[in-house]
This record gives sequence, structure tokens and C-alpha cells, in this order.
Amino acid sequence: MQSNPYQSYIEDEILTADPVKLVRLLCRGAMEAISDARAKLARGDIRGRSAAITKAVEILGELSRSLDHEHGADLSAAMASIYDYVQRRLLAGNHEQADPPLAEAERVLRPLAEAWAELEMAAQPNAVPTAATEWFRERSAPEEYVPLSCAC
Repeated sequence: MQSNPYQSYIEDEILTADPVKLVRLLCRGAMEAISDARAKLARGDIRGRSAAITKAVEILGELSRSLDHEHGADLSAAMASIYDYVQRRLLAGNHEQADPPLAEAERVLRPLAEAWAELEMAAQPNAVPTAATEWFRERSAPEEYVPLSCAC
């Protein structure tokens, strides 16, 4: 059985990626899924919209689970808050079948995705904590942020 060359390329890219590149790839994947969800919402593709939102939520969950709360607790807590907020906006957009929560999720995640892309391009792994900390100092979670708790 022949494999898809594009799929093989993506698998190789992931398997050989350093941690900064992996985070960038995940952020890019989440951004693409959100964009896809918005496009499918506009077309009235309910199943496609829901699948794209689910993909973005799962990617953000993986990013959140990968945080190292033992080292850099303040930074990882801030990033967990952002990931949580974006997930909740995505779920609200899916539930409401409305674009504004999806647009908000995209607006919040975009600067973070861009920051990870810049860090990768700079090829300065030691700059990650400093650059990310500066990014979070410049921005704060939206005022309506309330941590999500799920007892399910």
C-alpha cells in the first residue's frame, strides 16, 4: 500500500521537530482549524464546523497538557488560562452556531501563534521563556475570563 507523500512529509516534520517547532505546528493547526470552522459556519456545514472546532479544542487541550507547571509556573499558568479561554470561546461558538466567539478565539490565539513562529525563526531556544513572558506582560486574559472547571 502506498502512503500519501504529504502525510509522510508531515509525519517526518513532527517526528524530527524540536519542542518550539512542535508548539508552533500545534498553534498553526489550531489556527487553521478555527479558520476552517468559521468558513464552514458561513456555508452552513454543521458537521464540518463541529469537526473543525473539535479539532481546535483537542489541539489546545494537548498544548495545555504539555505545559510544565513545575518550571516556570507563572508562565505555564498564564498560557493555561489563554488555552482555556480560547477553548471556551470555541465551544460557545459551536453551541451558539455563531461567528463572534470563533472570531474572538482566533483573535486571542493569533498573537501567541505568531510569537511561537518568531521564536522558531530566531532559532534561540533560550529566548522562549523571556519572549513568552514579555508577550503575556503586554497582554492579559479578557476581563470576562473565569477558569473553566469540569466535573465530568
